[in-house]
Amino acid sequence: MLRPSYTDLIKIVNSEVGPGEDPVVTSRYSIVHATAKRARQIINGSEPLVDTESKKPLSVAVEEFNESRVKIIHDEE
Repeated sequence: MLRPSYTDLIKIVNSEVGPGEDPVVTSRYSIVHATAKRARQIINGSEPLVDTESKKPLSVAVEEFNESRVKIIHDEE
């Protein structure tokens, strides 16, 4: 089981949303998709944005979201 939980990560990602604005992440699927995408970036050579003992890309990505080092940006349509 990953720590922090999905709900904790969702709260962290949405913590910078102002009153009256739509949340960035609204479901578990969204947070899983975002962390998986960041893990793929790390696998493909991106430098981790946190110092961690873990060598697993998904664990590094979760830690980056947990420390608010990565932001989720939606494409404007």
